[in-house]
Amino acid sequence: MAASLDTTLRDLARLRRVRDRIDRDYAQALDVDALARGVHMSAGHLSRQFRVAYGESVYSYLMTRRIERAMALLRRGDLSVTEVCFEVGCASLGTFSTRFTALVGLTPSAYRRDHAGATAGMPSCVARQVTRPIRNREAPAKTRT
Repeated sequence: MAASLDTTLRDLARLRRVRDRIDRDYAQALDVDALARGVHMSAGHLSRQFRVAYGESVYSYLMTRRIERAMALLRRGDLSVTEVCFEVGCASLGTFSTRFTALVGLTPSAYRRDHAGATAGMPSCVARQVTRPIRNREAPAKTRT
């Protein structure tokens, strides 16, 4: 029993290191294999354990961090959507736009237009909380009028 608990705690510490690395290096080229090697786990074990611990896949967590940062850059308004896409580590503008729209409910261009300066003067910790992308069920569907 004690060995099982030790293994579980060790895995949780490794998962936290992976999550911290994603939070820190979201703009880098990260993949599950490289993240798993960094914590001495197999890619399959990391993927399964990450989903159990955090309720989403490694890729989904990474994309959420990238979209969060993209939202901040788009609100700032001094970069184009393409520049923001590459700044946050996405290699494909199409994938970035699709994922952004799924999480936020607006295209990156519409978000930039509608939310420019929306958090000006707001403490960054509050801005981050009120602008966090919606997880688990993604953005609500827009009603047609």
